[in-house]
Amino acid sequence: QVQLVESGGGLVQGGGSLRLSCAASGFTFSSYTMGWFRQAPGKEREFVGTITWRGGSPYYADSVKGRCTISRDNAKNTVYLQMNSLKPEDTAVYYCAATRRSWLATTRDEYDLWGQGTQVTVSS
Repeated sequence: QVQLVESGGGLVQGGGSLRLSCAASGFTFSSYTMGWFRQAPGKEREFVGTITWRGGSPYYADSVKGRCTISRDNAKNTVYLQMNSLKPEDTAVYYCAATRRSWLATTRDEYDLWGQGTQVTVSS
């Protein structure tokens, strides 16, 4: 069964940090580019960052650049999103996604597999 399961979300004060994890199963994780997206209430799901199948060349949205780091552990079939200096505008449901169709994928349409999401709430 193909599955992506996010964890690590929660309530954090502005300026704080969170580390999200996404555990993959049911497919060859090491062959997939992984991405993180987020969706705030009433807004479109937006790209946060992506990392290639080898773990190189992480690429980030301007809104999180310098505050977020994506990494992956192919031995554990897990991708991570470290978020620092969190702001109230980072409040959203965060989703991980996987694709083999693109080496560097920054749009929703490029991804085939999606997790259910984890809520991140940043208080002011």
